Amino acid sequence: MSGQPRLQGRVAFITGASRGIGKAVALAYAEEGADLMLLARQAGLLEAVADAARAKGVQALTFSADITDAEQVEAAMEVTERRYGRIDVLVNNAGIYRGAKFVDYDLETWNRVLQVNVNGTFICTQAALKRMVPRRSGKIVMMASTAGKYGSLYQAAYNASKHAVVGMTRCLALETAKQGITVNAICPGFVETDMIEALIPNAMKNAGIEDRQGMTQALLQRVPIGRFLQPEEIAHLAVYLASSESDGMTGQALTISGGLILV
Repeated sequence: MSGQPRLQGRVAFITGASRGIGKAVALAYAEEGADLMLLARQAGLLEAVADAARAKGVQALTFSADITDAEQVEAAMEVTERRYGRIDVLVNNAGIYRGAKFVDYDLETWNRVLQVNVNGTFICTQAALKRMVPRRSGKIVMMASTAGKYGSLYQAAYNASKHAVVGMTRCLALETAKQGITVNAICPGFVETDMIEALIPNAMKNAGIEDRQGMTQALLQRVPIGRFLQPEEIAHLAVYLASSESDGMTGQALTISGGLILV
């Protein structure tokens, strides 16, 4: 890192920060000088990420919570304010994936995907905006997906939830543009995380493919660059959206997919 860190002096609240993309974003933000509040349900994993962030010279708090519980989210926001005095950046990264043929979804599974991916995002964003609006400053980064831009076989619940996140992004951007707040979404394609590990078995089952390696190759054939993305590549874009470099951008759903989808 050379010159002034891009997020120096900023406070970032990151959900789903214990692993995968959330972990990568947390460490990239720490590298760029941001102090952190890291939220997830798994306290042990979360504290390990916080330790790695602190080793980069920043402050890092952790809070074990379920983002679908408004009281828990509010408590985490209050702790963040007491420690740091403000919240400059919210990264809505927490989410879940459940795949099935549409006729095979049970209502409980359908509701759970939307509850976490949509309602949880709503709860966290509303709580953050109540703090950002009076200050007339803030950055909200939504973690959507290419699944929020097009259709996919056997994952209607996940796609519906990510389409909702993209729609929420665009509406909030219009509402908050005059209040110094930007709202943008990142739409990754296939990223090498625990979620892709959940997607592959589901894809095998529904496609009738028994060979895991064959299923992986079938997925990669759809990606022009020929590989899964790494979480750190998504984190680079999240740094940009949290920095002053993106002050003129709001309401965008930015695809990073290795060419999987070009819109």
